[in-house]
Amino acid sequence: MQIRLLLDANLSWRSVSILKQYFDDCCHVDDIGLSVPAKDTEIWEYAKQQEMIIVTNDEDFLHLAGIKGFPPKVILLRVGNQSRKHIEQLLINMKSQITLFIDSPEYGVLELV
Repeated sequence: MQIRLLLDANLSWRSVSILKQYFDDCCHVDDIGLSVPAKDTEIWEYAKQQEMIIVTNDEDFLHLAGIKGFPPKVILLRVGNQSRKHIEQLLINMKSQITLFIDSPEYGVLELV
Protein backbone atom coordinates (compact mmCIF):
# COMPACT_ATOMS: atom_id res chain seq x y z
CA MET A 1 0.00 0.00 0.00
CA GLN A 2 1.21 3.49 -0.80
CA ILE A 3 2.00 6.00 1.91
CA ARG A 4 0.31 9.25 0.88
CA LEU A 5 0.52 12.01 3.49
CA LEU A 6 -1.72 15.07 3.79
CA LEU A 7 -0.14 17.63 6.11
CA ASP A 8 -2.59 19.67 8.14
CA ALA A 9 -2.44 23.48 8.25
CA ASN A 10 -0.68 23.39 11.62
CA LEU A 11 2.37 21.81 9.95
CA SER A 12 4.78 23.57 7.61
CA TRP A 13 4.21 23.41 3.87
CA ARG A 14 8.01 23.39 3.56
CA SER A 15 8.04 19.78 4.79
CA VAL A 16 6.35 18.54 1.62
CA SER A 17 9.49 18.53 -0.55
CA ILE A 18 11.52 16.70 2.12
CA LEU A 19 8.85 14.09 2.90
CA LYS A 20 8.22 13.35 -0.79
CA GLN A 21 11.72 11.88 -0.86
CA TYR A 22 10.70 9.21 1.67
CA PHE A 23 6.98 8.66 1.12
CA ASP A 24 4.99 7.89 -2.03
CA ASP A 25 3.25 11.25 -1.97
CA CYS A 26 2.90 14.24 0.30
CA CYS A 27 0.97 17.49 0.05
CA HIS A 28 -0.18 20.30 2.31
CA VAL A 29 -3.84 21.21 2.87
CA ASP A 30 -3.23 24.77 1.70
CA ASP A 31 -2.25 23.43 -1.75
CA ILE A 32 -5.14 21.07 -2.57
CA GLY A 33 -7.81 23.56 -3.59
CA LEU A 34 -9.82 23.72 -0.37
CA SER A 35 -10.75 27.00 1.28
CA VAL A 36 -8.01 28.49 3.45
CA PRO A 37 -8.33 27.80 6.26
CA ALA A 38 -10.05 24.53 5.41
CA LYS A 39 -12.56 23.02 7.80
CA ASP A 40 -11.52 19.77 9.46
CA THR A 41 -14.47 17.97 7.85
CA GLU A 42 -13.37 19.19 4.39
CA ILE A 43 -9.86 17.92 5.01
CA TRP A 44 -11.29 14.61 6.26
CA GLU A 45 -13.42 14.11 3.14
CA TYR A 46 -10.57 15.07 0.81
CA ALA A 47 -8.18 12.63 2.51
CA LYS A 48 -10.80 9.89 2.35
CA GLN A 49 -11.48 10.44 -1.36
CA GLN A 50 -7.78 10.64 -2.23
CA GLU A 51 -6.78 7.73 0.03
CA MET A 52 -4.39 9.88 2.04
CA ILE A 53 -3.32 9.84 5.67
CA ILE A 54 -3.86 13.05 7.62
CA VAL A 55 -0.78 14.16 9.56
CA THR A 56 -1.63 16.66 12.27
CA ASN A 57 -1.07 17.81 15.82
CA ASP A 58 -4.75 18.81 16.08
CA GLU A 59 -6.74 16.55 18.40
CA ASP A 60 -9.94 17.44 16.52
CA PHE A 61 -8.99 14.72 14.02
CA LEU A 62 -8.77 12.22 16.87
CA HIS A 63 -12.36 13.10 17.74
CA LEU A 64 -13.44 12.85 14.08
CA ALA A 65 -11.87 9.39 13.86
CA GLY A 66 -13.82 8.38 16.95
CA ILE A 67 -17.08 9.56 15.40
CA LYS A 68 -16.59 8.64 11.73
CA GLY A 69 -14.20 5.71 11.94
CA PHE A 70 -11.68 5.28 9.16
CA PRO A 71 -10.60 5.79 6.41
CA PRO A 72 -8.95 8.15 6.36
CA LYS A 73 -6.33 7.23 8.87
CA VAL A 74 -4.72 9.87 11.05
CA ILE A 75 -1.19 10.32 12.34
CA LEU A 76 -1.46 12.48 15.45
CA LEU A 77 1.78 14.16 16.46
CA ARG A 78 2.09 14.56 20.20
CA VAL A 79 5.44 16.28 20.23
CA GLY A 80 4.50 19.74 21.40
CA ASN A 81 5.94 22.80 19.73
CA GLN A 82 8.83 21.33 17.74
CA SER A 83 10.77 22.55 14.73
CA ARG A 84 9.81 21.60 11.22
CA LYS A 85 13.01 19.58 10.88
CA HIS A 86 12.25 17.65 14.08
CA ILE A 87 8.81 16.68 12.76
CA GLU A 88 10.21 15.70 9.37
CA GLN A 89 12.85 13.51 11.01
CA LEU A 90 10.27 11.92 13.31
CA LEU A 91 8.08 10.92 10.35
CA ILE A 92 11.07 9.64 8.37
CA ASN A 93 12.38 7.64 11.35
CA MET A 94 8.92 6.15 11.96
CA LYS A 95 8.34 5.10 8.34
CA SER A 96 8.36 1.38 9.12
CA GLN A 97 5.81 1.86 11.93
CA ILE A 98 3.71 4.07 9.63
CA THR A 99 3.77 1.31 7.01
CA LEU A 100 2.56 -1.25 9.58
CA PHE A 101 -0.15 1.19 10.69
CA ILE A 102 -1.39 1.70 7.13
CA ASP A 103 -1.55 -2.03 6.52
CA SER A 104 -3.46 -2.65 9.76
CA PRO A 105 -7.20 -3.08 9.31
CA GLU A 106 -7.91 -2.46 12.99
CA TYR A 107 -6.21 0.88 13.73
CA GLY A 108 -7.26 4.30 12.46
CA VAL A 109 -5.05 6.61 14.54
CA LEU A 110 -1.32 6.44 15.12
CA GLU A 111 0.01 8.72 17.86
CA LEU A 112 3.66 9.66 17.56
CA VAL A 113 5.52 11.06 20.56
